Amino acid sequence: MQKTIVILGMVCALFCLSSLQAHGGAVDAKSFRNSGGWLRFGVHAADAGTFDPHLAQGSQDRAVADMLFNGLLRYVPGQAPRMEPDLAADFPDFYIQDKKQIWTVELKQDVYFHAGEDGDPVPLTADDVVFSLRKAADPERSHYAGEYAGMRFEKLDAATIQIILDEPLSPILFFPKISNYSGGFIVSKQAVQERGKAHFGQHPVGSGPFCFERYVPGEKVVLAANEHYFRGSPEVRGVIVRYMPRLADREAAFQQGDLDVFVGSGDPEWVEQAGRAPGQVFDVYGVGEVMALHLNTRQKPLDDLLVRRALLLALDRKSFSSVTSRILVEPVYAPVPEKSVPGGLSGEKVCALGLGYQYNLRLARQFLAEAGFAQGLSLSMIVSEKRIYRVCAQIIKEQLQEINVQCTVEIVPHQVMHARIRNDEADLILYGAWRPTADAFLSQFFHSDASALSGVASNTNFSHYRNIDGLLEAARQEISPLKQTQLWAHAQIRILGEAAAYPLFAVKQNCLRRPDLDYGHPLTASIALYPQFTENTRFTP
Repeated sequence: MQKTIVILGMVCALFCLSSLQAHGGAVDAKSFRNSGGWLRFGVHAADAGTFDPHLAQGSQDRAVADMLFNGLLRYVPGQAPRMEPDLAADFPDFYIQDKKQIWTVELKQDVYFHAGEDGDPVPLTADDVVFSLRKAADPERSHYAGEYAGMRFEKLDAATIQIILDEPLSPILFFPKISNYSGGFIVSKQAVQERGKAHFGQHPVGSGPFCFERYVPGEKVVLAANEHYFRGSPEVRGVIVRYMPRLADREAAFQQGDLDVFVGSGDPEWVEQAGRAPGQVFDVYGVGEVMALHLNTRQKPLDDLLVRRALLLALDRKSFSSVTSRILVEPVYAPVPEKSVPGGLSGEKVCALGLGYQYNLRLARQFLAEAGFAQGLSLSMIVSEKRIYRVCAQIIKEQLQEINVQCTVEIVPHQVMHARIRNDEADLILYGAWRPTADAFLSQFFHSDASALSGVASNTNFSHYRNIDGLLEAARQEISPLKQTQLWAHAQIRILGEAAAYPLFAVKQNCLRRPDLDYGHPLTASIALYPQFTENTRFTP
């Protein structure tokens, strides 16, 4: 089997998002202070949430998980959606027995977990893989448990496991579940069991190119090079992730030579300046995270379809194009972006069906009046301190005021937002995310099992929507790719028709780096939502 693939025709052209480089003048690496070989990375968050990869939600935590852990398969660094074996020796095959689908995974030899706090590196075994996948499938220990419903994980021998599915899945749906993304990360069974899950969340042990060294809350996490990494010892001594929610602080630290790369901004003026400044490199890359507004259909008055439709008609999608630079943003009209994964819907298709919710204040006011709210109503939002959340929330607040809907916006640290929106503390939820398949997008955000708090496997169904379960389950069982994508399209048409969510736009990632920092791979698209630092990342002479 080939060592790298694009899953079942997920066309690479959809992800050909160029890396924009602006050298502008003579490169002067001497302007950066000597870091002793440590890579210093500034992220746009106030603090970490957790280092347990199965609980990681914020982009700052996903980036750290990407450096600490491996999956059985992985998205090729910087080149998603291409995949290759990671801890698995090769891509797994399956057979059908007693109507069950059975995938067999052989593990690579000589893979070791990090030494941890007191011990020595210990070898990866099938026990660790089975333990990790069972943990990922446990809603008490994972935010991604819904992805593993109907699966069993068994050890055959020290280097072989089997994954048994009650309902067969095509590779396009199965491979992402065992990749280096969300629930697919493999953790050390010994580290979790000996110290407990709470301790593990602050002292993680993985098998990736970097090892956890120390964490200073609200300031930084230090990851040291893993000298025992099975792909070879990293070129840099380690990575220091600094938590710096204010762009001005990240930019000042970079200009002073205290950062080597940092997460940039979507502010149009800033993007233009960053792309032209000399002595630095400006990178733009995918995948594009979809920003969407979810309406909590379980809470009054949003349990009324007329109210939900009124809110969407009061929003002018064009106004959100100013939230970020045109270089970074592209409009999205459906829950699954057409340009990202098979099964998405185009704006033309959505609007032709009359589901584009084109700006119409007159009709919005009419719907509110018919619902009994001619005098208006009040709603609440809890949003991240990140600029894109804050700006979107302000636009929504101002536009809803035009139909006498008063929206209270509470701004909190990013990791606090993640916790509180899962507790049903807000009526409207802004959320930006990318998922590797249409099924993941739709299942995690719109299947009843994934409803926040009340779901069987609580996830990110903030709208508490429950009317496409049958379509999603039928799509999972469908062998024909054409019929599968048609079912996903029908599911989205129903979601839009019932105004459970309002897709705003997709936004690509960007960062600014010093010119002598070489990621060690092309940077086209990264599901980890940062440029990715691996054993090949280095500083050039």
